[in-house]
Formats: sequence, C-alpha cells, structure tokens
Amino acid sequence: MPQMNDDDRPRKRHIFLRIDAWIDSTVWAAGFRFAEWWEDITIFFRRFRMRGWKRWLFELLGEGMTWGTVGSVLLLALALPAFQETKGNWRAQSDFAVTFLDRYGNEIGHRGIIHEDSVPVDQLPDTLVKAVLATEDRRFFDHYGIDFLGLARALTENARAGGVVQGGSTLTQQLAKNLFLSNERTIERKIKEAFLALWLESNLTKKEILGLYLDRAYMGGGTFGAAAASQFYFGKPITDVNLAESAMLAGLFKAPARYAPHVNLPAARGRANEVLTNLVQSGLMTEGQVIAARLNPATVADRARRLEAPDFFLDWAFEEVQRIATPFAQHSLIVRTTIDMGLQKAAEDAVETALREYGESYRVKQGALVMVENGGGVRAMVGGRDYGESQFNRATKALRQPGSSFKVYTYAAAMEKGFTPESVISDAPITWRGWSPQNYGRSYSGKVTLLTAIAKSINTVPVRLAKDELGIDRIVKMAKDMGVETPIRADKTIPLGTSELTVLDQATGYAVFPAGGVEARRHGISQILNYDGDILYDFNRDAPPARRVLSEKATSSMNRMLTQIPVIGTARKAALDHVLSGGKTGTTQAYRDAWYVGFTGDYTTAVWYGNDDYTSSNNMTGGSLPAMTFKRLMDYAEQGIEHRPIPGVDMPAPGKKDKTPATATVAESEALPAIPLRPRMLSNEATTLLKTLADRFTAAPALHPVPLAPGKVAAARP
Repeated sequence: MPQMNDDDRPRKRHIFLRIDAWIDSTVWAAGFRFAEWWEDITIFFRRFRMRGWKRWLFELLGEGMTWGTVGSVLLLALALPAFQETKGNWRAQSDFAVTFLDRYGNEIGHRGIIHEDSVPVDQLPDTLVKAVLATEDRRFFDHYGIDFLGLARALTENARAGGVVQGGSTLTQQLAKNLFLSNERTIERKIKEAFLALWLESNLTKKEILGLYLDRAYMGGGTFGAAAASQFYFGKPITDVNLAESAMLAGLFKAPARYAPHVNLPAARGRANEVLTNLVQSGLMTEGQVIAARLNPATVADRARRLEAPDFFLDWAFEEVQRIATPFAQHSLIVRTTIDMGLQKAAEDAVETALREYGESYRVKQGALVMVENGGGVRAMVGGRDYGESQFNRATKALRQPGSSFKVYTYAAAMEKGFTPESVISDAPITWRGWSPQNYGRSYSGKVTLLTAIAKSINTVPVRLAKDELGIDRIVKMAKDMGVETPIRADKTIPLGTSELTVLDQATGYAVFPAGGVEARRHGISQILNYDGDILYDFNRDAPPARRVLSEKATSSMNRMLTQIPVIGTARKAALDHVLSGGKTGTTQAYRDAWYVGFTGDYTTAVWYGNDDYTSSNNMTGGSLPAMTFKRLMDYAEQGIEHRPIPGVDMPAPGKKDKTPATATVAESEALPAIPLRPRMLSNEATTLLKTLADRFTAAPALHPVPLAPGKVAAARP
C-alpha cells in the first residue's frame, strides 16, 4: 500500500474544512430562511386576531370543532359494531318456510315468511297501514330513522304521567331490533339500534321498511307478521280485514301477550279502541269514520284447542335450520325437532310457579332453563317468563356470570391431571397477582379434600388449583372441550366463574358427566325433510360422532363428588325423591345471578334466575330457587321411565322422602307445590318392545328385488 506523503495531508485537511464550512453555512441559511418564513406567517395571522366579542365567538367555534372531531371519532367507534350486524345475509330468514314437529311427529309451530304468504304493502288495506302508523310512528314518512321530535314528545308525556306511557322508538328502530338485535335492555343495544335505523333508511325505501316491519313483528299466539296474525285470529287473509280488525292487529305490536285476543279479548278490544282514537288524533280519520268500528269491535276465531307453541325453542331451532339447510336447494322444509312437549310444559310450569311463589320475596323477575337428554337432544327450553312480553331468549343469548357452577371445569381439569376426590389441598388465604379471593362465609377450613371443597363451594381451593397446578389455559380448554361455545375470558378470576356463559352452555357442559365423559353434542334438530318426504338431513347420519373429552377415571371422580352436593353440600333442595342426581350451585357477586346445573343418568338441566337489568336479588342463592325448580322438573321427568345409572357412581338411589324437604324454610314448606304426575302414554313393556323392534329394523339388511321371468311378480330377498 503506498504511503501518504507530507504534501497530501494539508490538501486533505483543506477539503474537510470546505465541507464543514458548507454544512455550517447551509444549516445557518436554512434556519434563517425558516425564521423569516415563520415571522411572515405570524404577521399574516395577526390580521385575524379578534378582540372583544368576536374573540369569544371564534373561541367557541374552535372548541366546537375540537369536540366535534372527538364526537365524530366516538360515533364511528360506536357505529362499527352496529354495522357488523349487516355483513351477513340478513334477508335470508325470508327464504325459509319451516314447519316444526316435536320428537313424536306432532306439529308445534312455524317460522319463516314464505309460509305465511306475505302481502306487499301496496296490497294491504289502507285501514291497517293507517292504524299502524297512527299508533307506532306518526312521523314515519318525515324522519330519517330517528324521530327527535317524537322522542321529545314521548319524554314530555312520560314526565307528565309519572311513568312510561309513550315510547320514543321509531318504526325503523323497531325493525332494526327485530332484524339484527335482541330485546335485551342495555345501552349498547340501544346505540346499535339507532345506527342500524340510519343504515336501514339509507339502504331501503320507506315502503320496504314498512313491509319488513309488518312481516317480522311478533303478533302473539306464536305468529309473526300481520298476514299470519290475520289468519290466526280472524281466519281470513290480511287483504280482507276491516277497520275494527285492523285496529286490533295494530294494537298487538306494543304488547302481543297482553293484548292477544285469543287470550284476553276484552283487553284486545280496549287496546283496539285506543288505536281508533290514535287514528282520529293523528288526523288520518275522523270520528265519524271510526264510530262503526267502536260500536262493532272485532271478534276472533276459536283457538281454545290450540297447543301453545314453544316459541323460545322454535326461535333457536329456526337459527339452527338456517345454519344447516342454507346449502339445500329447497327452503320450504319440515323439521323434526328433539323437543318433548310434555317436558316442555312441565319446565314452563316449574319456572312460572317458582317466580309466582317466590319472585317477589327474592326480588327476581326472570328465569331460564334448558333440559338436555343423555345424548344431546334438547328436550325443553324456557327462555324467559313470557315470550309475548319479551322475545329475548335468556337460555341461548343472555350472557351471565355462572359463579361457582363454573368450578366443575376446574375440578374436571384437576381430575384429568391425576387428582382424586380424596386429594387434600389447603383452604387458606391466597393472593394471586394482587387478587385475594375469599370464601362465602369469610372463614377457612385448613386442609380439606377436593370432595369437601366442591361440596361446600370453597373459593380458595379452585383458585389454588389454577394458580399452582393447572393454569388458566387448561381450565379454559376443558370448558371448551366439554361444550361451552361462548368465548371465555382467560384471566385469573376464571375459576370462580366471572366469565359470562349461557344457560345452554352450562347444560351442554354438565351433560358430559352422565354421558361417561363423552361430549354431549347438543342439538335441537333430528331430521330435515322436504315436502316430498325426502330426508335432507339426519342428525344420527350427518352429525360428527361424539368424541371423548374426559377420561373414564376423571368422569367417575367428578360424578362421585357432584352426587354428594345434593346430599351434604349446597344443593340439598335439589335432591330427588327416588333417583340419584348430581349437580353444582352457583351464586354471583351481589346476588345478581343464581344457578343450579344438575343431572341424573337420563337428563341434564341448567336453571338460572336473575333480572334483565342486572339488579341484585334478595339474597337468592343457587341452592334456593334454582335448586327447587330443578327438583320440581326432574321429579316429574323421571317418573315412569327406565333409569340409566350415573357412570362411575356405586351408590343406591335415595328412598322415598317426605314431600317437604327438611332444608326448606317454613314459608317455602307451606307454599311448595306438589310435584305433578307425569302421564304414561305406553307401559314399560310396550316401550321396550317398540325399542327392540326399532333396533331390529335398523340393523336389518336392505331388501333387494329378485329378478324373475317376465309376467311374474317380483319378490324381495335380504
């Protein structure tokens, strides 16, 4: 490498100095020019500096623009969840016309618009359209989904009356709720409803909105839409109804259960008279035009023999049909369901009886129940106290904290890891990442077995298991594997049931225990047929086979523990008279939710009580009203059938006990209604014979024609 001589070094230093000088001068010049530019801008904007009242005006405008920007961002954030509801094919419901049968083949109801022959708005009687608009939304053609004037008027009238006498929701908002949302009374739902109303107004004409509203609204008696209601109540097409009948139909939108004419004709006629008054007050008709309808109110067809439809179940089953049958070419279908109407009626009576007897004292207004047979078929579903008052299905859509009834998933994971009911663990104060859970009585028992811990519903033990032995992810996975479909929040409070679930989730999860550790495969649809009798779907043929989610040893351990809870634990009021049962109670913070989920070898039933507005009950626990409801229903359901054993439990069924449980309070003992007798349709011998014949027919080989000479009758051979 050549060496640099002394003459080259000054030349190199000279070049570096020139570069340094150029950088300094450039930066200085840029800074000087920027300062001049900034001074020019400052001088320019000084011309717009306001003084006096103008200054305050521009300050207000500036603040308004700032908060307007913040509000716009907030509105966008609130609108996005609402608009997510419109992404699917929300018109798909009108593509289906479904006739539902119970498990025995008896017709129990319909869903879908095509079945009821929907009528275009232009062909509807003018009296019906006017009656609906005068009662539900007088400014329907003047607003854009939200009627601020109508809302102000409703608030004024309600303030004068000291209660709710007028609603502020527009017809478009009601349609948005019917199409996309539930009837759950939450602020989130009302926000979504408002944005969806604006979306509907942007994408549909007023006639389309009105037509969809008249087709989709629940009208009582298990009917949806004005056309179906006209056929059901009056036995005539919607195009033939007169003014009196139109007024009665228009009066149903507010409260179909309260004003259904086949249930309470005087109330329906009184409501129809209010609708006629609305027509006069709104200027759509004169008093002379409605006087004849006042003097000659509508009469209804005799519906005394009609069996009440299991509407909550049908709504859920209709969603299942749309999920399964969307790929089918035909959407006019006959669907055989899993529901047992005898058990359904008993379930409805059990919930209603409990709320009627104890609802006021416990300060609780709603209940929900799901009953699943061993094998996954949903035999009964109660989604609320009154479908006519609220079509929100609390059994499948309401997300409520399960409390201690969630602990079974923690204990199941522990059994799967190798623990046993006799394993000993410490019931002592524990702190986990700043969280210190306490027991119900704020006391501790020291060393206890897992059987004692779950029977007494001790809180520290499942938390200690999760912290030291299992981890949250394993518990969440166990719940998912056992059939919980609702997303679970994976945080440290999970072992105590803080993540919301549905009643259907709990019934599905617990059904694994009587099934011997095999997943329940909950379902409400047995078969789907077209009107030619072709079987398009069969659950036993087309559904994936059940898989094992809990080992036999872990299942036996769980069943040994859970069958002790009605004996020595928190669910003594759930103990059945003649059949061994197991289960777990659950009570959430501030007594907002009370659960009992239990099972026999034949059925699993989940029961929940609470309030829609999340207000606290009067110290109601899962061992009180939910356990009593479980016992009333299950004592009825277990009559006259061959009982299947609970896997892994070598324990005799309880003998006959007193009609009044020893653990009931005096008030409960006096008011506790007798368990109804379940009527037998067939004797045990006849039932066994029919099952044997069915098994033989199923196992028999198919028949094939025997080829014979021309002119002879062909026989069949196996």
